[in-house]
Amino acid sequence: MTLSFPWVLWFLPLAFIPLIFKETSLQYYSWNEMIPKDRLSSIIAIILKFIATLILITIIVGLSGPHSQQREIEKTGIGAQIGLVLDRSASMDDPFAGKDESKVGEMKSAAAARLITDFVNSRKNDMMGMVSFSNSAMYVLPLTDNKNAIISAVRATAGNALFQTNIGSGLTTGAELFNKVPDSGSRAVILLSDGAGRIDAATQEKIKDWFGRLKISLYWIVLRQPGGISIFNTSFKARDDDALPPQIELNEFFKSLNSPFQAYEAEDPKTLQKAIEDINQKEKKPIKYFEKIPGQDYSTHCFVTAALLMIALLTLKLIEVRSWL
Repeated sequence: MTLSFPWVLWFLPLAFIPLIFKETSLQYYSWNEMIPKDRLSSIIAIILKFIATLILITIIVGLSGPHSQQREIEKTGIGAQIGLVLDRSASMDDPFAGKDESKVGEMKSAAAARLITDFVNSRKNDMMGMVSFSNSAMYVLPLTDNKNAIISAVRATAGNALFQTNIGSGLTTGAELFNKVPDSGSRAVILLSDGAGRIDAATQEKIKDWFGRLKISLYWIVLRQPGGISIFNTSFKARDDDALPPQIELNEFFKSLNSPFQAYEAEDPKTLQKAIEDINQKEKKPIKYFEKIPGQDYSTHCFVTAALLMIALLTLKLIEVRSWL
């Protein structure tokens, strides 16, 4: 058992004040010898003092906030450890260019936040963490099972950003979410971006090493730019020695990872929703997780005990004999 406010116990000596003072009578007699000895009254007087002392003790202990410690119970459920790596480059504030008339003008970042919030609410036993990136990565939230914290983090990603998409930094920081965290049995990173960037060789090796060693699956949702080349375009050929477009080059690199990889393209909120729903179905695997059992608060027990003792003390005072004459 622990105390929320242990300093309150410094007032415990005050609880013994009733034991110090002697009982007094409201009746006065000219000759004390005429008063008969009453051992029962003396015993009851002592009992009353102890009851008063116990009342003060229980009140003081109750104010100190006694409670048992929080416990964790290991359970098996359905879910995953998921790292959200969200693009926050300035282009994410552009509207979709698809044909979904039901969401005309909705910004890509707003649609992503809305659908990811629905995704989080639909999951039961997941642990989720979050990283956002534009010109560099920002560590937002560690892996946690607190849905309110996850949803707040997703909504907090809205805001001004830079015109850069540093996916390499986002992925390495996303992989760090799983470092030194016990593997629950299923791990995944959801990378959501509306563009691509070239990743240098050193960063590529780091991503390969971390995703392979930490057993992290990668899901890449590409919010396709108007007129942009599809990452699934197998007929595209670069001219002479020209480099492949960043999105196709990045897709080829992801295919070379030593861990599972799946890519999606979304042109509007509807296709984005389908991609998230597909990931939702694939990441429903048996995992081990810890359920937190909050500690029990004993303050109420103390105050109820004090109230009962007060009633007993009041009852005894009401039946007290005031005078023999």
